[in-house]
Amino acid sequence: MIRPLQRYGWLSLLLWLLMMSPAAASVLMRVAITTDSNQIKVGSSTPATVRDGSGRVLGQIPNMGATVAQSASGQVSLSQWKAGQIWVEPSQNGKVWIGDNWYRGRVLLVQRNGGLMAINYVDLDQYLYSVLGAEMGGNWPQEALKAQAVAARTYALYKRQNNSSQIYDLGDTQTYQVYRGVSGESPGTQTAVRATAGQVLTYNGRVILAVFHSSSGGHTENVEDVWENPLPYLRGVPDFDSGSPVFEWTRTFSTNDLSNRISGVGQISSMTPERTSAFGSVISMRVVGSGGTRTISGEQIARALGLRSTRFRVDRNNASGNFVVTGRGFGHGVGLSQWGAYSLANAGYNYQQILAHYYRNTTLARIQVQ
Repeated sequence: MIRPLQRYGWLSLLLWLLMMSPAAASVLMRVAITTDSNQIKVGSSTPATVRDGSGRVLGQIPNMGATVAQSASGQVSLSQWKAGQIWVEPSQNGKVWIGDNWYRGRVLLVQRNGGLMAINYVDLDQYLYSVLGAEMGGNWPQEALKAQAVAARTYALYKRQNNSSQIYDLGDTQTYQVYRGVSGESPGTQTAVRATAGQVLTYNGRVILAVFHSSSGGHTENVEDVWENPLPYLRGVPDFDSGSPVFEWTRTFSTNDLSNRISGVGQISSMTPERTSAFGSVISMRVVGSGGTRTISGEQIARALGLRSTRFRVDRNNASGNFVVTGRGFGHGVGLSQWGAYSLANAGYNYQQILAHYYRNTTLARIQVQ
């Protein structure tokens, strides 16, 4: 349920707010921390209760007493206990140790593909404390951090509702959102999350796919030029990331190195874009070599060469014979530009204005999760 409150003139942002009870604001995220491992070190900062998958108490782990979970005959083995699933639940708001980091919340240990998976059950906003630190850094301008908080909260809820049949909602890597547990938190990230509590971006009353990236190199992309489906709110817009340390970059490759990284054409002699986006990113490229010609996607080339983005060109230095790759930006270039948000925040724009620029025709809403 969402009710209109006020219309912003700047960039036609609609700000909708819904009053909600404290109980309704709590949302648990299921974040996969470790997957398919042979063993996982687990512990707790306070005495912790150990339960099986049905909730039956198996025993206690003392505070600061680490133990190793292992896969054993189709079950999870933790100390003297074995069960199909095992919970470790710290008492008194303690932290749980998973692998090599402290995390808020509790952990569920399950067997998967012959190995173990550790899933951190954590309050959404406590999860965001860490995500902001990993994605931006707690010393960034508060308005940029607030914009990131809303985008990350929206993205997390989008994934949560679209992964409802899975055992977890999100992973902890860049494929999802980077999450490092308590080590990613800071007063700055906590302040930004609290200041935007419950706020998400919607389009036609639905939570959007609020993707983001580091830096676009001057202009963000229309989503269909990067992935398959067009979305009305993920449109290319001018970026403000010229101060980004990854706004422009250069890589140099010898002919042998380049030819080893891109197989199937022999010794490469030229690389020419066949299809580009409206804003200069490579969608496909024609690669010519001594052994033939291939058309390769820009994404495949970026992976093979370890490039920061697909917005690049390739030139050959006639004197050295080396190939020089000159590019811009870092990431897929869709949605919020983090360095663009940094620049806009420093220029005095608030987080509502930043979000309205990068996510077109969206509504900023505070939602009640049932």
